[in-house]
Formats: sequence, structure tokens, C-alpha cells
Amino acid sequence: MALPLSTQIEYLNGIGAQRAALLQKELHIYTLYDLLSHYPFRYVDRTKFHNIADVQSDIFYIQLKIKIDAIHTTGDSKKKRLIAKVSDNSGSMELIWFQGIQYVEKKLDVGQTYIVFGKPNEYKGTYSIMHPELEVINATQSVTEPGLQPVYPTTELLRKRFLDTKGLERIIKEALKLINEHEVKEFLSQEIVQNLSLISPYEALVNIHFPRDESQCQRAIYRLKLEELFWLQLNLQLTKDQFASHYKGFIFSKLGNNFTTFYEKHLPFALTNAQKRVVKEIRKDVLMGKQMNRLLQGDVGSGKTIVALIIALMALDNGYQACVMAPTDILARQHLESFTTLLKQLPISIKLLTGSVVSSVRKLALAELASGELQIVIGTHALIEDPVIFKNLGLVIIDEQHRFGVEQRSKLWRKNISPPHVLVMTATPIPRTLAMTFWGDLEVSVIDELPPGRTPIATHHYYEKDRLKLFQFLKYQIELGQQVYIVYPLIEESETLDLKNVFEGQEVIENEFPRPKYNVAIMHGRMKQVDKEFEMERFKQNKTQLMVSTTVIEVGVNVPNASVMVIENAERFGLSQLHQLRGRVGRGAAKSFCFLMTKDALGADSRHRMKVMCTSNDGFFIAEEDLKLRGPGNIQGTQQSGLQNFKLADLKTDGDIVLTARTLAQDILKNDPLLHHKSNALLRIELARKNKPSTWGKIS
Repeated sequence: MALPLSTQIEYLNGIGAQRAALLQKELHIYTLYDLLSHYPFRYVDRTKFHNIADVQSDIFYIQLKIKIDAIHTTGDSKKKRLIAKVSDNSGSMELIWFQGIQYVEKKLDVGQTYIVFGKPNEYKGTYSIMHPELEVINATQSVTEPGLQPVYPTTELLRKRFLDTKGLERIIKEALKLINEHEVKEFLSQEIVQNLSLISPYEALVNIHFPRDESQCQRAIYRLKLEELFWLQLNLQLTKDQFASHYKGFIFSKLGNNFTTFYEKHLPFALTNAQKRVVKEIRKDVLMGKQMNRLLQGDVGSGKTIVALIIALMALDNGYQACVMAPTDILARQHLESFTTLLKQLPISIKLLTGSVVSSVRKLALAELASGELQIVIGTHALIEDPVIFKNLGLVIIDEQHRFGVEQRSKLWRKNISPPHVLVMTATPIPRTLAMTFWGDLEVSVIDELPPGRTPIATHHYYEKDRLKLFQFLKYQIELGQQVYIVYPLIEESETLDLKNVFEGQEVIENEFPRPKYNVAIMHGRMKQVDKEFEMERFKQNKTQLMVSTTVIEVGVNVPNASVMVIENAERFGLSQLHQLRGRVGRGAAKSFCFLMTKDALGADSRHRMKVMCTSNDGFFIAEEDLKLRGPGNIQGTQQSGLQNFKLADLKTDGDIVLTARTLAQDILKNDPLLHHKSNALLRIELARKNKPSTWGKIS
């Protein structure tokens, strides 16, 4: 009789209370469903047999048909070994046991033929297999069924309690006998199953554990990956649709004086086609009567700021206020400078609100916000504090949004009774699979075109032996009037990390670039805000030619005269961070350069990162490569439960399945928004059981 998938594992044959407690503690397996969802992480092909002559020590596992020629034991009682000499038509080798010798010896017969399976080792030219699996070949005893043998994740404690991969295989094989297709129901409509050529959920569970061949295995994996991604996408789309129907958004119907005057008379350069496309997408959003939640991706220097400003002018023309929130004081001031410069010909009130703003100025800004006199406010986390009250906030722009936690963003969102439109921006290009997964309930716009005239940054990989050549180049660039960033991974020397640091770097640079000919600045995260601002202002004015810094200059620094970036210990940074740091230069008319300084001995991944950086300036390509190397990481800025807890799906490689899952969820909800159709009855029941609603669309 079939058992419910919710059955507790202590009631299953072969487990019991003690083993159940271990499985719960070590692998978080509590129910029959949890056990059947403990998937193999790889397979061993038991359909293939090798000859002894084929044995090599670098082969992970090998399967042989052999005959036992002789058996003997060696060593004393403490270090006793059982050795079987075996052979086939191609050669001979040894099988060795250190444990369970008496039990094994009783199973072995000289002259008998066996199937042997295990990991080969080599010692002084002789091959052996330690503690192999053995199965006798005769008419009365069964042989392992040919197929792909599962290898399961386990732990050291479980291995000691005989729950190694073979032990798990045995209890999972027994567990599969307790279910059938009536218990593991198909929740998708027959039309979808046929269109996607899917096997049933029951078949998928059976064949992911014990497939007879590669084809069965791959069909099972595809079905189960699709399920994992489908449930996530369905939740995201439901949340998005329900939120859109519940909250009405402000309608920016007018393109008034502010917008038209700026666009026609004061726009400093023609927008790229990509910028125009994004403005049209956002314009369409703010006319629909639904709250906009849009993610704007754009590489460093692609022109996101001008797009944000244009949308802010739309809000102002319709009687609403706009705010821009940035993760750092430096970046907030950078936005203030950009907005103020671009809008200097228009009668628009713009002010800064950060923790460093003096009390009297802050009080005035708060009063003007509450009265509606202040039209655009630009700030940091200070914007989400309780004293900040808007009269009519219509648009929220969040820059480098992944640096803000969920709760921080939600506080800003709650500044209005009715939700403002939200535009979140990032200069960290996000691979398409991550955008569809982490921000599946946001619309996504991409500025994938750089403004004309921006030349690619020439990137070079230098080793320590190249340092003198680098210094000569830096001096030459400074003589041309250019400025230099030199970025270090640490502030000060570490006892545990053999990495360069800012203080050591400052000493080296000041020795090589002495006063009064050169002036060197230093900046790091432990400095007071006022000191950082002082050093940055001096650098902007070209009073210092070299800025020795940590990664605090990664975001928000715009010095057009700085044309050279040197990154020390570049092997310690990920691709996306290297690309962000490189983006601090290349903002002026002069040709710009980035030098990646590394130690001489590099691993394969580090060498690949350096090669990618030297051959590409495409942030989206670099982001894809970074995803392949490092995985999804915590790119959304705060861990969201369930978002990365996939048992099978891999966002690095399963982009096509993510897209299929998203399209499938959208199509189902388009035809049946509340899942009331009879064809979706089981889907609705299963969703209720699994449902862990996403809140991303609510807080952007």
C-alpha cells in the first residue's frame, strides 16, 4: 500500500528512531518526500566493464570481471590485511581489505568469477582496489542490474553509522516501493506535459535515483529542475499580479514644462537608442495606473543617471516629488552634483539629505519636503528615517539597489499611503538568469549601449616583475596631466593574509613618487566622512595625482581626469568587482588604462579572470563569466529564504530552463489568474502546500 509523502521517516522500514534522528540532524530529512528528494550528486556507469590492462590510478571508479587466483592475509592483529590476487585475460592486480576481514574472507572462493567495482590505486607499479564492492557471477546469485549507480551526499557521522552512499541507496530503494503515481500526482495540465515532452513526477523520482541509462537520467533531471524553477516563478508572478491589482499607481499623464524645456533645450547630448528605448518603457509604465516596479541595468558609463533625471522630471510635471537613494555619501553627493549641473537652467528645488548634513540645513530640508517646496531630494539611508516626511512622493529611484537590505527599501516605500513608482538601478550587470530569478517580479530594462565617444579601457595583466615598467608608465601619464587610482584589498597588514595593504602601498608610492613633484592621497573605509570628502575633493581638483585607496572608490567616484586604474592583488577580486573598479576611469577624453597586478603563481580560475578582463569591456559578458566561476552568490543584497535552495537547478547553467519555467508560469496565470480552472486544480493544491510568497515586488 502506498504511503503519503508526508510520512515521518522513523516509520519507514530500515530506518527507525535512531537513524531518523541522525538523518534529521545531518541532512534535514524528516519525511518520505524529503528522503526521495535527497538526490544523487553524480552517477557511476555500471553498464561498462574494463580490462585490468585499462586500469589507471586517475580513474575515479572502475568495474571489472575478474577471477580470484589466490587469497592470503599479512600483518599482525593490529595491522592485518586481506589480499586477493585477481586476474582476467589482460593482466592481474590485487584487492585489499583492512576491515571486516573475517566476514569478507568467507565470501571469497579461489577460482570463482566476480564483478569488482571500486577506486583503483597504484603503489610501486602495482594496481589495487581497497575495499571493493564484490558480486559473484553464478546461476543462483543476482548481479547488480546494469545502469547508472547513484552516489549520494552524506556526512562523516552518517558513514560511521552505515549510512554512506550505499546505505542511503538501500533505504531510498525501499522508500520508492512505498509510493506510486496516485501519491505523486501530475499537477500540470496534459497539454503542457505533451508540449514539453515531460515525464511524470513519479517517473522523474524513480529515474533520478535509479536510471537504466543516461537518457532516462537526463529526462528525470530536466523535469525536476523545471519543477524547482517553476514553483519559484509561479510565486513571483502571482505576487506581482496580485500586487498590481491591489495597488493603483500614480498616472504621470503630462509631459510638462520641466520635461520639455530640459529635453529640447538643455539635454547635453543626444540620447542613445538604448536610453530612448528605456525612457519609452518607463513612460508606458507610469501611464498604466499601476505602480511601476522596474529594474534598470546599465554598464558603467551607459547613462543611467540621465534616464533617472528625465523620469524625475515627469514626476515633477505631474505634481509629485521624487527622491534618489544611494548607498554612500560620496555617491549621493555625486548624484546631487550631476542633477544640479544638468538642471541649473530650470527653477527646480534639489537638496541633499545624508547623515553628514549639518543640523540647520537638515531641518530646513525636512520642512520643505513636508510642505512640498522641495521637489527632488537625494540622500542615503537618512531618507528612510522617521522624521523624513514627503508631501506627495511619486517616484523613488534607488541606485546600486543590491547594497540596501529589504527592510531599508520597504521603509522608503512606506513613505506614502499610496505606493510611489519605483525605479531600481544597478551598474553591476546581472546575468539574464539571475534577473529572471531574483527579480522575477520586477520588469527589467537594459541600457546595453555606451554613449558615442567612449573608448574602451585598455586592460593589462602585470606580475610583480613588471612593477618598474608600471611605475615608469604612471609617471609618463602624470606628466601628460592625467591622474591615477591604486586600489589595495586591505587597509592594513594582516597576520593571516599575504596581501598588499593601503598603508604599505602609501609608503611604497610616496617613495617612488616623492614630493614636491608628486602628491599622493589616501582613502579607506575607516576614515571619517569629512576626511574622505576632503581627499576626494583634492583629487578632483588635481591637487593630488595618485589616489591610494581600498575599494571605497568602487562606486560613486567620477573624476574625468583620472585615466589609470591599478588594482593590486587583482587575483583576490571577483570579475564583477574588477569591472566596477575599472569603471572609475575612462570617464574623460583621454585614453584610459587598467593594470591588474598579481602574484606570479596563479590558479586556473584567477588566470581565467585576468584573461576575461583583458579581452572584454562588456559588463554583461563579464557578469555571465563571473556567474560561471562564483555562482549566484548573494547578489540581491539580502538573503531571501528559498531563493537559492535549489536541490538540482543551477543558475549558472540552467538559463534556458529558467526561461521555460517563467514563460510557463506567465502563460498559466494569463489564462487563469486565480487558478480556478479545473485543469489547474491539482496545481492550486500543490501551490498551497509549497507556497512561500515572495515580497520582492512589494519592496523593490
